[in-house]
Amino acid sequence: MAKSKKVSSKKVSRHEVADKLRSDQKRVDKRQGAVIIGVCALIAIVIVGLAAYQPIKNWWDLRSYEDDAIADIGASKSACQDIITKKATGNQEHVKPGVNVDYDEAPPAFGAHEEYPDEMDRKLYTKDDRPNVEKLVHNLEHGYTILWYDETAADDNEQMTEIRAIATKLKGTSNPRLKFKAVPWLKSDGKGFPDGQHIALTHWSKGGHDVPISQVEKQVGVWQYCSKVSGEALDSFMKQYDFFDSPEPRGM
Repeated sequence: MAKSKKVSSKKVSRHEVADKLRSDQKRVDKRQGAVIIGVCALIAIVIVGLAAYQPIKNWWDLRSYEDDAIADIGASKSACQDIITKKATGNQEHVKPGVNVDYDEAPPAFGAHEEYPDEMDRKLYTKDDRPNVEKLVHNLEHGYTILWYDETAADDNEQMTEIRAIATKLKGTSNPRLKFKAVPWLKSDGKGFPDGQHIALTHWSKGGHDVPISQVEKQVGVWQYCSKVSGEALDSFMKQYDFFDSPEPRGM
């Protein structure tokens, strides 16, 4: 009867097994760490890219308007209704910041207002950073023209590009003829614009260039509503109702 052969095997110690397990785990941890770092780097690149995308896109879109006059931007004056005027009240009637004023018109062109106006250097605002309406009404008292755009216009890339182009051309603080702001009108501000109108131009007039500032009873609020952005209408509006035709034209 043949003897069975014994199969010899190398005996592995517990210490060697533990070392191998630790080594394997380190390799797994290293791979997982590399994956996590890679994912984090990718997320960071995406975040930076998204942050840079909109400013770059805005710059690119505005290039086509570089050589255009304001009157050539957007729709013609035919996109706008006739100018409306109403007797103004609220001259030098100040309220503390944060106090809400109920204005009858959407948007207001006159009325009680915050004691300090917004600075002249900022020309364009969005819903995320717009000053209080009450503060902006004080700007109207100082001779500003304000272009208000509703939420429909805010969601229209072409309309917003045209508004940015206009605001860019009216940059500056040294010339009072540049008293202009473009700001959103929100549903939370009150009633909406007339049906089909998404842009409103407003000005607080002293009643005409030849009217003394002391004749407060002559003051009127001025509105013009438009279905689309019209640089032609704005240019005409700001020439007819310039900064000097206001209750406090020397205020900045």
